[in-house]
Amino acid sequence: MPWDPTLYSAFAQPRLRPALDLMARIDNETPHQVVDLGCGTGNVTRILAERWHDATVIGVDSSPEMLAAASDQPSRIRWVHSDVTQWKPERPVDVLFSNAALHWLDGHATLFPYLLAQLAPGGTMAVQLPHNHYAASHAVMAETVEAGPWAARLRPLARRFPVEDLDFYYDVLAPLTASLDLWETEYLHVLDGDNPVVKWTMGTAMRPLMDALEEPERGEFLAEYSRRIAESYPRRADGKTLFPFRRLFMVARAR
Repeated sequence: MPWDPTLYSAFAQPRLRPALDLMARIDNETPHQVVDLGCGTGNVTRILAERWHDATVIGVDSSPEMLAAASDQPSRIRWVHSDVTQWKPERPVDVLFSNAALHWLDGHATLFPYLLAQLAPGGTMAVQLPHNHYAASHAVMAETVEAGPWAARLRPLARRFPVEDLDFYYDVLAPLTASLDLWETEYLHVLDGDNPVVKWTMGTAMRPLMDALEEPERGEFLAEYSRRIAESYPRRADGKTLFPFRRLFMVARAR
């Protein structure tokens, strides 16, 4: 499924804020190697490179389209095309950073210990995961999947709850770490435009569903989802749309 860097970047600022909040909780002062796993267009990777200007900085992503957009801007960052589940660093990593990427992968009980094992002693794994799958944005998506002739084709792609709760990640990681900080934050995004929550999800969770359909069903599915979303996220009196969005964070320090 090809990513659309332009569509994903339409909400670059609200998507950036959680990454900055996560970065602020990393206290490694002089890491030798910093890896941004699931780097996308490289917006966050470049900020990592600015913070740790003496470190080797690597951006890893499975999307050629995203990496092409990332490499458009000259930098000292090395861009690597790799599936996260197949990725193996050349040497242990001091800071392993991942912002809104690992929820696309299953098997977190094995994935997160595997990533932790790639750290150097005392290294840090910092991860942010969207945890908004209980909200109307995703509940309505699941309802729309079941509401039409496309249900059988889209149901396996819906991935209703890809992120676990905090206690799951504590049980998986606490026995393996020197320290572990877990928390959640709900951001209130104030969005402009007509039915902007639809545009937001089109760049992320809706993408595999839309890619699986052809016209006219694709348009019919989008129209039905848009109608339902407009009811769940109505435009306010000032023309803005409020979009609460919950995210899960973790900062794990290797032994």
